Amino acid sequence: MCAKEAKPVKPAKPAKSAKPEKGAKAASAGGKAGKAGKAAKKAKPEGPVPPPRLQVRYEKEILPGLGEKLGRTNRLSLPRLKKIIINMGVGSALEDKKHLEEAVDALALLSGQKPVVTLARKSIAGFKLREGNPIGCKVTLRGKRMYEFLDRLVAVAIPRVRDFRGLSPKAFDGHGNYSLGLTEQLVFPELNPDKYSRSQGMNITLVTSTDSDDEARILLRDFGVPMRSS
Repeated sequence: MCAKEAKPVKPAKPAKSAKPEKGAKAASAGGKAGKAGKAAKKAKPEGPVPPPRLQVRYEKEILPGLGEKLGRTNRLSLPRLKKIIINMGVGSALEDKKHLEEAVDALALLSGQKPVVTLARKSIAGFKLREGNPIGCKVTLRGKRMYEFLDRLVAVAIPRVRDFRGLSPKAFDGHGNYSLGLTEQLVFPELNPDKYSRSQGMNITLVTSTDSDDEARILLRDFGVPMRSS
């Protein structure tokens, strides 16, 4: 019998590479994101934020000068600025609440921190005012924000007041605290006149650590507060 011819064997097809599953892709992406997040955490900032220039000036120039003027060697006994209180009275808020909202927004922008809304302490029938009505806002600045605000107030805002001839040297309360008023908030250039078109004033109180008005007057003049000569 004749042997049957053997059929040619077909070459085996190359095995297909297995595709990564969606879960594996997600895990890989998550791993990369996690590494990026860790790298961002490990990244160090460019450097420490320098203190306000007015604070540096107080420690290096004003304090030694106060010691010579007052005849003291103990630095802790010399007067210093403790805090600045900014208060905005918004009487028109009784008729339109938006006026108070604008004042709060403007004061937050000026001070760098959230203001506190002030309420009426008693009712006044002639002004249609009831006890507890919101009629203003205020903020208390200490530390770096205090020095930064005073620097902008003295160097930028007050010189922009129209027909300015100097602050009164007698606006003290008898305990070393000085108060001044601004009739227009737009003397601060950071406020956009297109957004804050309504005229709004403010009262600013500079609270010092001394009970002597004379010592506080010397301190504030050294800070650059432009007082008229008495």
